[in-house]
Amino acid sequence: MSSTSRLFYIHDPMCSWCYAFNRSWAALRRDLPAQIEVVYVVGGLAPDTTEPMPLVVRTMVQQAWQRIEQTVPGVRFNWDFWSCTTPMRSTYPACRAVLAAKRQRTDCDAEMIGAIQTAYYQWAMNPSLTETLCACAHEIGLDVEQFRIDLASTHVEAALQRDLQLARESGVHSYPSLRLEHGQTLVPITIDYLDHRSMLDAINACLHANH
Repeated sequence: MSSTSRLFYIHDPMCSWCYAFNRSWAALRRDLPAQIEVVYVVGGLAPDTTEPMPLVVRTMVQQAWQRIEQTVPGVRFNWDFWSCTTPMRSTYPACRAVLAAKRQRTDCDAEMIGAIQTAYYQWAMNPSLTETLCACAHEIGLDVEQFRIDLASTHVEAALQRDLQLARESGVHSYPSLRLEHGQTLVPITIDYLDHRSMLDAINACLHANH
């Protein structure tokens, strides 16, 4: 088979379950059939705000961290985040940061997402803040001043809106999500945090269904 299929990874850099998915996702990317193109799509969990995260949301996010630490081996969070910073719910800045990074290096999605997640979950830095995102850009070797300009640009805002629309049209309601575009169909692939082979089997079954 020579025709290319696309695997859409719909995510948010500040989604703790996306962070929990990293090991399984890396293994899946490594083993994907050669004809599959991976496309990253930022889903945007929470729109822009400078207000502190409401207590009910803090509790919800902290409960997610606890559940992840209990259910996904090897994943740990730096809980100092909750006392060292003023958490904000807005994830759009982090989403824009991934898109701004791609304007300098088109294939740096995973690298920039990783830098944001490390800053947030390991170094207890606030990824809703421009300065944190610029530090992440520096970490992966980008031109920080250009990144700062791009982050606030209409180009990046338009790219964000396109991704948000694509996520909605794909029927995505939670992150991370996978959608396989094969032929004229868009097939949901069930996320497996513990073993990438179940996702690989599902993808291969879709690829061979019409052959």
